[in-house]
Amino acid sequence: MMGNMAHPDVEIISEKYATLAPLLDERARRLWAATEARAIGWGGISRVSEATGLSRITVRAGLDELHLTRGEDAGKIRKPGGGRKALTEHDPRLLDALEALVDPVTRGDPMSPLRWTCKSADKLATELAANGHPVSERTVSRLLHTLGYSLQSNRKTIEGKNHPDRDAQFRHINRRVVAFQRRGQPAVSVDTKKKELVGNYRRSGREWEPKGRPRRVKSKDFPDKDLGKVIPYGVYDPTDNAGWVGVGIDHDTAEFAVETLRRWWRRMGSQAYPGATELLITADGGGSNGTRCRLWKWELQGLADEIGLRISVCHFPPGTSKWNKIEHRMFGHITENWRGRPLVSREVAVNLIGHTTTKQGLSIHSELDTNSYPLGRKVTAEQMQSLCIKKDRFHGEWNYTISPTAQIV
Repeated sequence: MMGNMAHPDVEIISEKYATLAPLLDERARRLWAATEARAIGWGGISRVSEATGLSRITVRAGLDELHLTRGEDAGKIRKPGGGRKALTEHDPRLLDALEALVDPVTRGDPMSPLRWTCKSADKLATELAANGHPVSERTVSRLLHTLGYSLQSNRKTIEGKNHPDRDAQFRHINRRVVAFQRRGQPAVSVDTKKKELVGNYRRSGREWEPKGRPRRVKSKDFPDKDLGKVIPYGVYDPTDNAGWVGVGIDHDTAEFAVETLRRWWRRMGSQAYPGATELLITADGGGSNGTRCRLWKWELQGLADEIGLRISVCHFPPGTSKWNKIEHRMFGHITENWRGRPLVSREVAVNLIGHTTTKQGLSIHSELDTNSYPLGRKVTAEQMQSLCIKKDRFHGEWNYTISPTAQIV
């Protein structure tokens, strides 16, 4: 990442080179670049290469000449135009293709694949190769600087105490997940991602933008009274490396969490596991899917009755939420994908989530949930008594199974 960041030396050398290059022959350019690299010291070759467009091999060759000759004449100079041609000469459409991707609104297709993905040099190189322009990540960085782009920002973990059975619960969860996967039964990880303001607000992170033209955002983060916030609740299937994210606009309640599970099962889970008889859910111990949340268990009972599956739940011990697979297998990539990108509308949030991918094949479906989920819903002790719930012998408050009512009757 550091290799892609602009450095003061790069801009200065670039200005010098633009002035001197037309007056120098090939060897003089090589020796001048080597002199600049030597003056910088460590990292000089890379910075000079980035600033001038000369290859690192060329700069290093100039350094060798300086060392060997110490000012003496050191051989022939190729005639102008000699040597390997620049990549843009072999592929004249490369620069236009790159700029269409990095700035799709003004230069390319507004629905370009990179409209909804992180505009990193790596992803730009991958997309260019797919469109018939094979280039490296380093070349993309150099060409972006040539086009006047630079990495820019928007302008403007401490865990809890360890439970004595923490590791034992981790082993228990792992055994349950592996057992479900061996039987071909679904095992998913669920959680709520941090609420996000909707509107033209500053977001951390940087992406390529025209130099000197950072995206302008609001200076104050007061919530928009009409757009408010979005609440992403995710369901991640580690077996298929696929996820579902319901983007709520009301409250993060157990009813909302189970509704997201319901939609995942109807649209994805039932197709991936047509012969399923049970479902395993791994979840944090707090929040809308917490161990003490009566509404969570009540809503799961309704889901079990509706889809006819035994639903087993394993909660992570207190203070270990970051061990939940959805955090680093899905949510982390969503955060990376929308870095530096204001969520100007709910549709933008949904699209950025749904177009998050990884080299390991992660796929995510995202859907806006406009339902209302009021706070304060109570589940009585009598209702809890009616649940078809069986607690495990090992920490039954963390591990339990809810069976469909019809199977018990």
